[in-house]
Amino acid sequence: MRKAGAHLDEVYALLDYEPVKGQGVYLEDAAGRRVLDLYGGHAVAVLGHGHPRLVNAITRQAEQLLFQTNAVRLKIRDAAAERLASFAPASLERVFFVNSGAEANENALRIALRATGRDKVVAIEHGFHGRSAAAASVTWGSEKSWYGFPRRPMDVSFVPRDDIAALKAAIDADTAAVILEPVQGLAGAYDLSSAFMQAARSATTAVGALLILDEVQTGIGRLGEPFGAQLFDVEPDLLTTAKGLAGGLPAGAVLMRNELARELGPGALGTTFGGGPVIAAAILAVLETIEEENLLARVREVSAEIRSRCGIGPVQAFQGAGLLLGLKTARPAAAVRDALLERDILTGTSADPNILRLLPPLILTSEHVARLAEALGDLENAPL
Repeated sequence: MRKAGAHLDEVYALLDYEPVKGQGVYLEDAAGRRVLDLYGGHAVAVLGHGHPRLVNAITRQAEQLLFQTNAVRLKIRDAAAERLASFAPASLERVFFVNSGAEANENALRIALRATGRDKVVAIEHGFHGRSAAAASVTWGSEKSWYGFPRRPMDVSFVPRDDIAALKAAIDADTAAVILEPVQGLAGAYDLSSAFMQAARSATTAVGALLILDEVQTGIGRLGEPFGAQLFDVEPDLLTTAKGLAGGLPAGAVLMRNELARELGPGALGTTFGGGPVIAAAILAVLETIEEENLLARVREVSAEIRSRCGIGPVQAFQGAGLLLGLKTARPAAAVRDALLERDILTGTSADPNILRLLPPLILTSEHVARLAEALGDLENAPL
């Protein structure tokens, strides 16, 4: 008899916890052990687990129409696109729904190359944009570690983060686009400087290149604003989002300026499942809930509380924004993560071995922050 999971290609290092259900910001395993979820399914569970509005929206739509092709018009899809566009920066008026962040970035890069007729993209060191061909090409270190294609589909130049001089030097008349994350998630919630992002906007404009903001992890309210674009006051030409967009269902989107969309005729882009009716209903429920429950203000308040109360035990400093936070630890972050899980708190790590990453649901409260602070305090002299 095969052991459990024997048929699954387990390419992820698995934690010693198996949830079977969730409610609010808590997970529960088969034995009834409840764990405070400060990782949110890798920034996906923006409304937590089992939010009634989201569950009801998905259930109602599944009963009415589970799926239909993009070749027919769907009122629910139109409504989701309209709501997402109104949530985003005003200049991004058109929406193309896809299934994931990598697919969103793949399409954004394709649009930029096609619109400009150029073949060079500038990316930022330590950034992560996905594992498909073009998205992986602009992901720092992928070529040496796991890039599986024989060649990149375009020329890519990487510049050090927050190095404005290097950024300006890399952007020239051959540049189709600059792609960056306002806060680099996998890198440990490293927030790029506002000056660097503004420089990216002005330098791309000067040479007719496009600015792509990868907001797969930073979007949908995670930073305390709808998107990092609003937080840093930067108007991109294209913006990608996914993760929390549908609250737990696979969904992504590319948002773009009208003039870019006008150049895309029938067949220029395509997706089978992107923007299906159940996904669209979930997107609507997520965005309506964020706005009606005033979750952006809560994110800002709880983020400030984490910074003020949780700089104890192994935590030395903070980086990131909103509820995409990196806690710099004196000891290896993986050891801190494991010790917290023993205390029934789920957190994450990052590419930086000394950054513990928090990506909790946006419904987090002071009560949960207090529990994290207490657990971190317990680790002050605990062996890890």
